[in-house]
Amino acid sequence: MGRTVSLRRRIVALLKDKASLSKASFLSAASLRLALLRATTHHPPTPPDDRRLSDLLLLGQTSRAAASPLISALMDRLHRTGDSVVALKCLLIVHHIIRRGPFILQDQLSIFPAAGGHNYLNLSAFRDGAAWSLSRWVRWYARYLETLLSTSRAFGYFLCSSAAIKDSDDLRISSFLNSDLVREIDALAALVEEICKLPDADADRSGDGALVKEIIGFIIGDYLTAANELLRRLGEAGGRLACLSFGDSFELVCALKRLLNCRETLSAICVVQKPSIEMMWSTIEELKDRIQKLQVYRDGGKFLILGTRAKPSESARFDGRVIRVGGDSVEFHSGRF
Repeated sequence: MGRTVSLRRRIVALLKDKASLSKASFLSAASLRLALLRATTHHPPTPPDDRRLSDLLLLGQTSRAAASPLISALMDRLHRTGDSVVALKCLLIVHHIIRRGPFILQDQLSIFPAAGGHNYLNLSAFRDGAAWSLSRWVRWYARYLETLLSTSRAFGYFLCSSAAIKDSDDLRISSFLNSDLVREIDALAALVEEICKLPDADADRSGDGALVKEIIGFIIGDYLTAANELLRRLGEAGGRLACLSFGDSFELVCALKRLLNCRETLSAICVVQKPSIEMMWSTIEELKDRIQKLQVYRDGGKFLILGTRAKPSESARFDGRVIRVGGDSVEFHSGRF
């Protein structure tokens, strides 16, 4: 009985694909619609063909006039479908655009819709009655990509893009204000926490394991990138402990604790041993211990140990710990100067 239902569903999906392709061939933007539909068919339940993806990316790199309709069509396809395979293929295309898409296409993705791209990947209500396990993956994957986009907005560039700024990154980080440095570490911690919510890979038993395997591979790649970005910022933060305000120190130690809470889960997700990963965890532990050993003088001769659960008030900040030689001396945020 189950095999008959599955076969019937596959036939219906094929008919839907053929009907959609026939309809698209008569539209003014036929090439764009056809390329998108061919990359996000109901069957087979495998990742979009690389040739189809390349066609889409090529269509999106010509001009903004071409990139904007492509993103709109992709989001329309994503939100109109009730099929988990189609939804996951659409989300994979979004991930491909983030990782290797042309700048024009990435730019249109970051500002969609025109009023401001916030939470437009909200698929928390997505349900595919014929594929419950994949429905869970759709909801989580959409939430993860939204977190990745939010983190990228905080950074000012797409975090996991192959075209991201690398050469001048260390110099750029050294010019950050302390609050901006802590803010980016906190954003990376939020991304890592979302990776830890990865659903169980039980979709392998439903015959749709190729999609799940592709997603996990992308997530592991993003995690390795996030680890490298964290290492740069943690190294910079370690050189600034003497000039961090109480509030910034408190926020930093909270972010470090959140990261350490993810360690066990991430070790199960990413079994590949990388020197950068081990260095990241040791740096996090060392930095957290150093901050928690600091004692900050308070009014009335009291002491506070950083890392307590009490939220610091404005009066709790201690910004004058840097010794000034003269009235005109300048305080640099980076410990390199």
